[in-house]
Amino acid sequence: MSGPVPGTPSLLRAINDRAALQALLERGPLTRPEIGALTGLSKPTASQLLLRLQQAGLVVQDGVREGLPGRTAEVYRINPEAAYVAALDVTPARIEAKVADITGTVVGEHVLPTPRRPHGELVERLAAALHGANPPDKPRRVVIGVQAAIDPATGRLGYAAAKDVPGWQLPDLVPTLSAGLGAPVDVENNVNLVAVAEQAHGAARGQQDFVLLWADEGIGSAIVLGGRMHRGATGGAGEVGYMPTPPAHPRPARRAATPTTATRR
Repeated sequence: MSGPVPGTPSLLRAINDRAALQALLERGPLTRPEIGALTGLSKPTASQLLLRLQQAGLVVQDGVREGLPGRTAEVYRINPEAAYVAALDVTPARIEAKVADITGTVVGEHVLPTPRRPHGELVERLAAALHGANPPDKPRRVVIGVQAAIDPATGRLGYAAAKDVPGWQLPDLVPTLSAGLGAPVDVENNVNLVAVAEQAHGAARGQQDFVLLWADEGIGSAIVLGGRMHRGATGGAGEVGYMPTPPAHPRPARRAATPTTATRR
């Protein structure tokens, strides 16, 4: 029987570092006392934390803040050059690539038409779109949004016709894309990504359970339960456009017979 995870020093340091980074991302440049107050850490602990983050290249000094009681306070901020991520939005018409730094600021973007040929050209076109966005450094991760969904059991792309996502029907799709783009890749349903954005910055901010309905050329939805995206056993949770429905055209009602028509019969 497994017991509770002990609060080892390394685990506690990681928790504190994450809390400080989150405060800097949400509040902007902060002084050491401000970081301590926001995270509940003592001054010595906050000082050690900032030293670790500086040595890791995640935080840099951003001048001093004067005019406050006591000693002049040094100001710290997130180092935007610490890491980069990329996003590719793929539709039947185009591939839109954007690169952002660790603060979420977009630093490059590029658009190319979507290829209509075998997967070899698909990988090359995705790589060209990413290269066109001119990332300052190798992205740590690439997320690709598509009008389909990955089946977690098979790794294949489903809930889309081959004509809509040509070249994507591969048994080893994610490893192939990761090798071609030179970075770890996640392939995600586009409506699920919209739900993630709404949860972080939009109408669903602070909500742990919600459903987002998307009505465009097709109908889809995303389901978030307990703060997590619910994808289902086949990855198609929320694909309401694929739900079986009754016949769209009911049988016409029979007209009542009139004496004239009855006689003619």
